[in-house]
Amino acid sequence: MPHRILFLLAALGFAAPAAAQHFPDLPPPPQTAGIAIPDGQIDKAVAEVDAIVERVMRETGIPGIAVAVVSRDAVLLQKGYGVRRAGETAAVDADTVFQLASLSKPVGATVVAQQVGEGGIGWDTPMKDVMPWFTLADPNATAMLTIGDLYAHRSGLPDHAGDDLEDLGFPQRVILERLRHSRLDGFRTHYAYTNFGLTAAAEAVAAVAGKDWATLSGDALYGPLGMTSASSRLEDFLARDNRVHGHVRSDGAWRALYQRKPDAQSPAGGVSASVADMAKWMRLILGMGAYEGRRLIEEDALLAAIGPQSVSGRPYAADARASFYGYGFGVGTSPAGRVMLSHSGAFALGAATNVVMIPSADIGIVILSNAAPIGAVEAIGMSFADLVQYGNVRRDWLTMYGALMKPLLAPFGRYVGKAPPADPRPSRPLADYAGTFANAYYGDLLVEETGGALVMKVAGATSAFALEHWDGDEFVFRPSNENATEGSISSVLFAFEKEAAPGRVTVEYFDQEQDGTFVRR
Repeated sequence: MPHRILFLLAALGFAAPAAAQHFPDLPPPPQTAGIAIPDGQIDKAVAEVDAIVERVMRETGIPGIAVAVVSRDAVLLQKGYGVRRAGETAAVDADTVFQLASLSKPVGATVVAQQVGEGGIGWDTPMKDVMPWFTLADPNATAMLTIGDLYAHRSGLPDHAGDDLEDLGFPQRVILERLRHSRLDGFRTHYAYTNFGLTAAAEAVAAVAGKDWATLSGDALYGPLGMTSASSRLEDFLARDNRVHGHVRSDGAWRALYQRKPDAQSPAGGVSASVADMAKWMRLILGMGAYEGRRLIEEDALLAAIGPQSVSGRPYAADARASFYGYGFGVGTSPAGRVMLSHSGAFALGAATNVVMIPSADIGIVILSNAAPIGAVEAIGMSFADLVQYGNVRRDWLTMYGALMKPLLAPFGRYVGKAPPADPRPSRPLADYAGTFANAYYGDLLVEETGGALVMKVAGATSAFALEHWDGDEFVFRPSNENATEGSISSVLFAFEKEAAPGRVTVEYFDQEQDGTFVRR
């Protein structure tokens, strides 16, 4: 299975107090933390941010980072570091716009919470009631599926379902419709992170509001909160004068080579914003839906989003904590006994973001970068969280997160790093491999001979792949996209059986969920 840019959750789980569970008519006990924070410790943590960021940039070479630190009542720091594009001089500042990647999920969940508070829809609204054309493989699961199920990643859809269709260039509606062909791993039984499952839920909310998602986000959140540079449309990001370029590591240096285009999954990964924008959003969350004396979101609707809804990581030992996911938020407890809200975002093509909020300490930090994910933004966020809670950084977070990220960015394919056979001649004429092959999830695979070579396309998608012969009836192609980094190589194996034309084709890159076999029409 190739790497997936799995969005790391810094939060760890917590349980509700027993009195609140068993005696709902009694007032809840005060929320206390296991470790007190001395006066002045948070101020010292804020004062250390410059040094933390500068150390991380020095050790990683990341071109640009922006950071904001807030309480519910004030912005304590918002600042840019480095440059918007490597090799150029335009500096990052607090108003520089970044792509948020999956940090879009908690931002978008805030939009949904605003709509829930207005009463037009609920977290428990069945999808079939508002978007009946969206279905799962199991009719019973489809009948019960709610907005909240998809926002909590408990629909049963496999991990990152639909991302491969996005990589091929399919539009959003086609991707969401094709999810009905994805096998279900159980409904509401476990957590599996899906950009397009969450996107379906957000689009259902927008449909009820009678607007497209980007317009709803602007009307419900960005406008009222004064997030003047925030948008859920790629074209708006690209039109900003003060914006970053995404960078990847290539030939030992950070280079701006690609532009991630996430409009198809806009609610899950398509937001762009500055840290000045995100500072306002964090203050809204820490204020439980109130901002500078104005209530923008009903507290109960937001509380549901930031409470644990799914177990995203089970304990590895009896004394270890589980991790949880709310509706678009990572949520849990730190070793200091304090509730933490968090989320990371990452584009392999050049973005990494992180937010950590500790409501009991009335503090939040957001870190945006213009480089592919290597653990840097998480290291900054967790170092700051340590300083807030303990007064010192408790571990080398950059090394830890860097090691965690490294395998996720590895090239895909069983032939990576291997040389083809010495005599790589096809078993038969290239024309014999041509044809149309069907697959319910991907659609038709078109294999054509063009100019003495084979080209593979998927009908209705924008991508085309040149096939190189490997051995016998096996060819390869070299995908390069959000989920297949530079150096990836995928097998394409034709099976002829007894007939003159191949009866089926198995594409390794498409077969990660055992659904990559195409049968001749």
